[in-house]
Parts: sequence; C-alpha cells; structure tokens
Amino acid sequence: MPKVYVKTYGCQMNERDSEQVSQMFEERGYTVTRDESDADVILINTCSVRDQAEQKALGKMGMIKRRGDPLLITGFMGCMAQSRGEELIKKSGVDLVVGTQKYHRVVDHVDTIIRTREEREMDDLRRAIVDVDEEEASQNTIRDHQLTEKQATAFVSIMQGCNMKCTFCIVPYTRGSERGRPIPEIVEECRRLADRGVREVTLLGQIVNLYGRHEFPKVAGKSPFVQLLEALHEVEGIDRIRFTSPHPVGYKDDLIEAFTYLPKLASHVHFPMQSGSDRILKAMHRPYKAAKFEDLVAKIRSARPDMAITTDIIVGFPGEAEAEYQETREVVERVGFDNAFVFRYSKRRATPAAEMEDALQVPERVKEERNQDLLALVNQIALPRYDAHVGKQVEILCEGYSKRNRNRLMGRTSQNRIVVFEGDFHRHTGQLFHVQIEESQHFTLYGNAQVLA
Repeated sequence: MPKVYVKTYGCQMNERDSEQVSQMFEERGYTVTRDESDADVILINTCSVRDQAEQKALGKMGMIKRRGDPLLITGFMGCMAQSRGEELIKKSGVDLVVGTQKYHRVVDHVDTIIRTREEREMDDLRRAIVDVDEEEASQNTIRDHQLTEKQATAFVSIMQGCNMKCTFCIVPYTRGSERGRPIPEIVEECRRLADRGVREVTLLGQIVNLYGRHEFPKVAGKSPFVQLLEALHEVEGIDRIRFTSPHPVGYKDDLIEAFTYLPKLASHVHFPMQSGSDRILKAMHRPYKAAKFEDLVAKIRSARPDMAITTDIIVGFPGEAEAEYQETREVVERVGFDNAFVFRYSKRRATPAAEMEDALQVPERVKEERNQDLLALVNQIALPRYDAHVGKQVEILCEGYSKRNRNRLMGRTSQNRIVVFEGDFHRHTGQLFHVQIEESQHFTLYGNAQVLA
C-alpha cells in the first residue's frame, strides 16, 4: 500500500485532526511515514488564524510540487482548505482539498484518486477532488488515537465550531457553528486512553468552556462543560485534566468553583484577553470589558491559589491608538500573566476587521514596536516566577525525551511549566514524581528527579 506523509500547521486542534486522519490511513492499510521524500501521498493540514501559517503551507506545497513527480498525490486539509476551496487547485495544482468537517472522508478520497489513476491514462490524471461542504455530526468522527511508546498525554476533541464571530477571526467561517460530542462518548474515549497508559488529557474546542450549551441541558445549575469535567474526574488512570481554548464569557461561577473540588484539573488556564482597551474589545466583538476580565482572573486565583494564567493578546488591531495600547499594557501589569502569546494583527480575508477603513490600519512598524514592548513586559513579570522555583521541589508528569536533547527527559508541572532533567525513559515516562529544581532558563526549569513513582 502507498505511504502517506501528513504535515500539520497551526493549533493543537489541527494536530488532533491530523492524528485522526493518520489513524484512518493506517486502519485502511496505508503506511504513515515521517519521511516526506519517501511518501506517495503528501497532505498538509492548514491553519488560517494568521497569514504566516497560510504562507508556510503554501510555500511548503510549492517546494513539494517543484519535484515534478507526476505520480505523487498532494492535498490540503483544514481551515485554509475550507476557506479557499477550488482556488487551491488553481494556485497549487493539488489533487485534493478537504474542509474542516470532512477529515473522515480523506482516506476515501485518496482511495478514489488512486483507483482513478489506475484505470485511466497518464494524460488524464489531474481530476482534483474538492470537498468543503458541511456535514452533520462531523464532530463525532475525531475520536481515535495514534499513541507512541509510553505516551503520557493526549488531546481529546470535545466539539467543533464557534459562534462568537470575533471580528478578527476566520474560525467561525472555516469551522462552522458550535457542535458538541455527547459526554458518554468523550468519557469512554478517555477511558480507552487511560487503559493505554495516558495519564493526562487536554480537552480541545474553539470555545471549549462553552461546550454543549446548545445540545445539552444544565443539571443542578451546572453547565454541560462542568458536567463533563466531573465525569472525566472519575476516570481511573487519568491524573490531570487540561482544556483549551476557553473564552472569558464561558467562565461562569460553576466552572470557577470546579477548581475548588476537582483536584485533577490542572492549575493552569489559558485565558485569551486579546486587548485591555474596552473600545478595542468592543470593536473586536469581545463581549466583556477589561475590568470584567480582571475580576474573573481574581476569582480563578481565589479558587486555586497556585493557578498559572497565560493569555493571547493582539496588538495593532485596526484603530488601536497609542493610548489604547497603553491600556492593554496596564492590564498586563496588573494581572501579571505567567506567559502570553502576543500577535501582531494581520488581515484575514472574509472577516469584518479586514474590511475596516485603510485609515484605521496600524502601520507594521508600530505593530512590531508594540509586540516587542509587550513581550518584554511579559518576560519581566513571568521569568522571576520561574527563578523562584530554584532550590524547590515541583511535581511533574514525565512526558518522555526532551525535544532539544534526547539525553534528557522532560515533564510539566500542573501549572504547565516545562522541567528538563536526566532520567530513564522507560522507568520515568508516564510517571508523576518530584524534581528538585537547580536552574531556570527562559521559561524552562532544570533539575534532578527526587521521588520516583
């Protein structure tokens, strides 16, 4: 059978979708390879959140196509595929374009292309397939996993789509409306993962803490998302539960309270603020004010005092004046995030912000200055918190080899801080134990294992 190579750009959700596609290929008898030069089929799973991700995907496919191999099957999947559709056939000459609700159809489409090529002459090979239509219940098809040796963590997709329609974001137009999976199916998936050695799951959704609000009822005043967290908390073998990416409007009292009685919930939340200016938040179609965001942070920290809070911030949104950027800067100082992903605003076509008047567009030079200034501020606040761990013990879940040094292992604290140490892969991977921290270097801690499970 042919060999398949899948390249992923973008978020954790894309990684999860690619994993599902790869698993389906293997079930069909294909070989999934990590060597693109050895592949008969090359698929790129794309992201449209930022222009840079789209350009990387297009550039990568351009390099692949320049090989000039007429038998190589190529295709795009994901958000860029959904938004551009037929355009990608004309622009890149690929054989397959599959949207965000059709991942489960990818193998069938590749089978069709291979069968068609076997039945036709060489001059009739390029009959491309474009499948970007909506499909009911597509959210229920992302449920299978390809696990590596002693894999300790796994992503679990609990929903697809987003109804928020922030003016800068293309996701509602590429992922569709919110659709949640049934709680029993998610719980059973996590049980299977635990049986295979997974100790930590990260629940994925575009607005993950609004999971199920249209499909499932509240029970005893608890949202479907809190009901799901409580059910997963009972799964034997799962020791940590994380979730991303939430929205401030989804942090109701029941979710905040859950951190007081569900100890398996990790002491880390990624909490996208986007801006500290009320006027810019309104222009972004973010339905909260900066003061409300700060109030939610205070409530979360009160519920779990050791909580680490990270965020997303966009600088240079159309119309952002210097005074409004300074408002964002002041909120960052007051909140004291443990880290932040700071992005320069970039136009995403078919979004309301892209249509705003040219006079409102912030110069790239100003965006870059604000980006660097805010990153420096975040580092100034966050790095001393890492330094404060030196000389102390922290509990980690060992995930395996360090990405940068195969002679060392790495794990994460409940607060999602990376810890690197020397150890034995087979003995330590998948175990919870303590590490004595000896050094801190730019958002990474280094130490020695102390108590081994």
